[in-house]
Amino acid sequence: MPIAQINILEGRTDDQKEMLIREVSEAISRSLGAPMESVRIIINEMPKQNFGIGGQSAKTVNR
Repeated sequence: MPIAQINILEGRTDDQKEMLIREVSEAISRSLGAPMESVRIIINEMPKQNFGIGGQSAKTVNR
């Protein structure tokens, strides 16, 4: 059972996350020859203030 963990910053819509899950699942299934039903995707959303870019939080950088 392939399991993929994806870390993203908060702010994506549910539709965007659904598309991400679908497309990553298809790529894993295709590349590994695993049945789609066995593929698992875990999305970890981080608040922008919990991710640093160049010494500043993403919240500060992206305002």
